[in-house]
Amino acid sequence: MFDLSSFLTGFAAILALLFATWSVSVVRRNVTIVDSVWPLLFLAAAIAYVASVPKAGPRVALILVMVSIWALRLSAYLAWRNWGEPEDRRYQKIRRRNEPHFALKSLYLVFALQGVLAWIVSLPLLAAIASSRSIGLLDYCGILLWAVGLAFESIGDWQLARFKSLPANGAEVMDRGLWRYTRHPNYFGDCCVWWGLYLSALAAGGWWTFVGPLLAVARVRSRAARA
Repeated sequence: MFDLSSFLTGFAAILALLFATWSVSVVRRNVTIVDSVWPLLFLAAAIAYVASVPKAGPRVALILVMVSIWALRLSAYLAWRNWGEPEDRRYQKIRRRNEPHFALKSLYLVFALQGVLAWIVSLPLLAAIASSRSIGLLDYCGILLWAVGLAFESIGDWQLARFKSLPANGAEVMDRGLWRYTRHPNYFGDCCVWWGLYLSALAAGGWWTFVGPLLAVARVRSRAARA
C-alpha cells in the first residue's frame, strides 16, 4: 500500500516547484508568493505519484480531478489577491528577525518547511492513487465532503473579496453570508476538502494517512489564529 519510492518522487516534485518559487521570490524580494504556490504543491505531488506508482488504481482520475479543481482555484485566487501587494506582514516579521541574508535563509525557513508540511499532508493522495481497491461508498462520501468544502472555500473567498472591495466597509469585520455562521468559512472549507480526500484514502485501505488531514487542520488553525 505504501510505496516509499513514489513518496520520495512526490517530495522531489514538491521541492523542485518550491525551489523555482524561491528563485522568483529572491528577485521580487517578496516571499508571499509561496502562499499562491502552496495548493499547486499537492497537484505536483499527485501527478508525481500517478507517474511513479508501479500500478495506479481506479481512483487516479477521481483524485486528480478533485486536487486539480481545488488547487487551481485556490492558487489563482491567492495570486489575484496578493498581486501588487507588499510582502505579507507575517513574512515581514520573519524577514526582520533573520536579516542579514534572509534571501538565502528563506530557502529553508519558509520554502523547505512548507515543502515538508505539504509532503506529509499529501499522504492520502498517494494511498488513494496506489490502491487497487474498487471505488465504494466511502469514496462517494469523500466526494460529497470535498464538494461542501470547495463550496465553502470558494463562496467564502468571493464574499470576503466583494466585501473588501467596497470602501465604505473600511475596517469593518465581515459578518455576512457564510461569515455570519463561521468566522473562517474558507478555512473550514479547506479542512473539509482534506478530510474528503482522506475518505478516499480510507476506502483504499490507507487509514494510517489520517496524519495528512490532521496536519492540514493544524496548519489552518494556526493561520486562523493569526488572521
